[in-house]
Amino acid sequence: MIAITGGGTGGHLVIAKAIKEELNQRGIKAIYIGSNSGQDKAWFEHDEGFEQKYFLESRGVVNKKGIQKLLSLMTIVRSSFTCKALFKKHNIHAVFSVGGYSAAPASLGALLSRLPLYIHEQNAIQGKLNTLLRPFSKAFFSAYDTSATLTSYPVSESFFKYKRERTHLKTIIFLGGSQGATFINQLALKMAKILHENNIAIMHQTGNKEFEAIQKFYETEKIPADVFAFTTNMAQKLKEADFAISRSGASTLWELCATALPALFIPYPHAAANHQYYNAKTLEEKGLALLLQQNTIDEKILFEKIKYLDLKKMSHELSTLIRVNGSKEIVNHILKESTC
Repeated sequence: MIAITGGGTGGHLVIAKAIKEELNQRGIKAIYIGSNSGQDKAWFEHDEGFEQKYFLESRGVVNKKGIQKLLSLMTIVRSSFTCKALFKKHNIHAVFSVGGYSAAPASLGALLSRLPLYIHEQNAIQGKLNTLLRPFSKAFFSAYDTSATLTSYPVSESFFKYKRERTHLKTIIFLGGSQGATFINQLALKMAKILHENNIAIMHQTGNKEFEAIQKFYETEKIPADVFAFTTNMAQKLKEADFAISRSGASTLWELCATALPALFIPYPHAAANHQYYNAKTLEEKGLALLLQQNTIDEKILFEKIKYLDLKKMSHELSTLIRVNGSKEIVNHILKESTC
């Protein structure tokens, strides 16, 4: 039996979900150990693909000081012994961590139990927990690190199914993520008239918070647009677009690669260690993406840049950066070394 741990944010949790689904296809149900804060419960509390789910008390340490940092560390240590007991109860033979503060108790518990710890780092800049634990791990997976055990990135097969080569700019999709991104939402509204005047269709993921106001804007301005707060079928949405304007969280970036969709990435400026910038920088350096900081963007100049991109070349080369069997390769590696 395998334990999957980590999360806190969607970028971590989507990896946990991909590995869980691959295990399920093989008739294996893992247990999940996450936190009672962050997004872990919302993602997995009712997920029947796990044998059991546990949401423990855990707190981030990085931004804490003094007594608060000490209390957070004590909570992690206490919860790690809870994990040790859970491993014994479920006869766990391996622990797979996707990082994030909610991975700390089970990862430490794995080391205390002398269980093999497998770590996936989704970003170009390693998280602090993953950096700390990497020397003690059995294997380390990262699409950005050529010295990693495997460099494949787990992306749902549905995105590869909708891959297509772009040739002409007919539709742009704005992606603010499931929580929305106010800057990208506002940029979309500034560009809406320009795009409409140039016969370019608009798709716009707004997040829940700003959905109604943005939908009303398009209706008032009489600009047709596919406006949605959230979707469970993002792969289908991406298939319809010829270009994306997006934040550069790792999962979104690799899903765009899987569908061969060129993009402008606007990194979230407050992301830990500026990791979104470095995620996108890897594609920008290859000439396969635009990368702009949000305080440098003029919508008219931006449109001119997008209009003259070689979408066909970018689209073709993006599809070569990622393999369809990322989750399979990781699970194969874990199962080969562990008796699960």
